[in-house]
Order: sequence, then structure tokens, then C-alpha cells
Amino acid sequence: MIKIGNIILPDMPLLLAPMEDVSDPPFRHLCKKYGADMLYTEFISADGLIRDAEKSVKKLDIFDDERPVGIQIFGGEEGPMMRSAEIVEEAKPELLDINYGCPVKNVVCRNAGAGILRDIDKMVALTAAIVKSTKLPVTVKTRLGWDGDSIKIIEVAERLQDVGIQAISIHCRTKHQMYTGKADWNWIARVKENPRLKIPVFGNGDIDTPEKAVELIKKYNADGVMIGRASIGHPFVFREIKHFMKTGEHLAPPTLAEKLDACKTHLTRSIEWKGEKLGILEMRRHYGPYFAGLPNIKNYRSRLVTSEDKNEIFEILKEIERQYGSAEFGVLSAESSLSS
Repeated sequence: MIKIGNIILPDMPLLLAPMEDVSDPPFRHLCKKYGADMLYTEFISADGLIRDAEKSVKKLDIFDDERPVGIQIFGGEEGPMMRSAEIVEEAKPELLDINYGCPVKNVVCRNAGAGILRDIDKMVALTAAIVKSTKLPVTVKTRLGWDGDSIKIIEVAERLQDVGIQAISIHCRTKHQMYTGKADWNWIARVKENPRLKIPVFGNGDIDTPEKAVELIKKYNADGVMIGRASIGHPFVFREIKHFMKTGEHLAPPTLAEKLDACKTHLTRSIEWKGEKLGILEMRRHYGPYFAGLPNIKNYRSRLVTSEDKNEIFEILKEIERQYGSAEFGVLSAESSLSS
């Protein structure tokens, strides 16, 4: 088993990565239903929390059927990060996670996210301050380094452990790579080889098949796997990986009926949580992945992403059901049925 504070996870746990505009309560509900062992929220701006910004505060919403849940925050300065940690504690998640990995410009320019990888001493000091400001277990998600010439992840993991973090998730790319190129899992093995490191190390990046998840754990010695983009439109990925871990065999892909049921649940909960207008708008990014692989689906997808009426959307989903009947996704390979 894996222990983080009072959280007990099974051996080889599967974690849902914190993804902006994706890892919200409706999506987290589905990932939990299909086997995710621990979930993370979208990342939340520390500045937004202390200003009581509506969008930031809304992201603190967590529900009992999702637990255990980690709330992730980002920021580059001690004061706002410490205050936001106190605010997060009031939301009662199981843990607080610090984002040191986001590579997008408007985060990095504030020395937040992956921006702090240019100053490891500041990263360590900021982490220490946050650990001291909360009773929650603190974890970190980060990247290998700023660029290929400044990878210090072995040192970073040890120093962050020494100031009190209780687990680390490593996206095995540098900031400069963004989401391109191949994730280098060798660094997971190197971090784990450090005899002074005792905290769990979760691997992230390019996990889009059951075989890759098992390889990251068995060959590179990761304590667990954090899954991001492969889960978008395919929350079934968690049960598929777990089945493969247990049996060495592939689980039958989800049927169209299962895909439609997941999509309808996602849409319904999105509307309930965000309101009809925003709930419909923010579901649009999910329709393509949900129905990837169905022949001649383009027309239906175009209608789904332009409709502003929930009843019309549910009717389009019924049309898809009638059109494709009991079609299964078994004709697709694991790679083609998952988002990369």
C-alpha cells in the first residue's frame, strides 16, 4: 500500500492528473467511477483565492463520492501561497498539491508553475513555507527541469522531501518541451534510486495504454501512475489499466452504450454544477474524444459543439445511439481509442 498522510492507497495506484478546464467535479466523478484511486482538482490560482475570485473559489468544490481528493494551487510568492493554503484547508480535501509544472506563458511569467524551476532555492523555500502553513499533507507535481541542460529532479525531489512534502508526481518532460517530444521515464528510475528518498514517486507523461502504465511501474520503479490527457473522453482508461495489471489481458473496450451513458452523465453533472450556459459550453471539448473512432461522426460532433440547448444535445445523443446501434469500440486499438 501507499501512504500519504492519513490517505491509504493501494499498491500501484492510478491518479487523475490536475488538468485545467478538465478535472472538474463532473469529470472527476466519472474517473472515480471507473477506477481512479485518487483525484486532483484543476489548478487554482493563489492570487485568485485570496481575492475571493468566483472562478477560483468555485474550483474548491469537492464531493464525498470523489474522495480522496487533492486540491492543487499555483503561485510564485510565499504570502499568497500560504494564505491560499489556509483557504484550501477550509475546503477539507485530503491533501494540498503544489503546481510546479504548468508550462504556459501566463503562469510561467509570474514565476509560478514551471517558472519556478529556474530558481530551485526559491522553490524549496516556498514549499517549506506552505508545509508550515497547513495541517494538510502537502504534495508536489513538477517537471524534470526548465530545459534539457538544467535537469535537477533528483536533487529537487530530495530537497522537497526534506522540507516536508509527502509525495511527488513527475511529468517526465522539461518546461521547454511543453507537451511535445517523448516523456523520459528514465528520470523516474533515477529519482527512485536515491537511497535518501522515502516518499512515493508517481510518474506522469505519455501514459495512454495499459502496457505503458505497467512498464512505468515495473521497469522504471514508479510507485504509481498519474494519467492526464488519455482520460479525456475516456474515463474508462482507469478500469482498463487495472484489469491489465491484474490479469495481463486487455479488457474489452467500452460499448457505445457505455460511452453514451458516460457522456450523458458528464453533461448532466456539468449543467448541475456550472449552470446550463457554462455547463454546455465547457462540455464541448469532450464530445470529440468520447466518440473518436466512430465512422462519419463529424456531422454529429459539429452539431454537439454548436448547440446551446440541453434538450437538443440530448436528442443528438439519441440520434447517435439510433444511428450506430449497439456498436462497440472493439475494432479500435488501445492507442486510437485513447487521447494522446
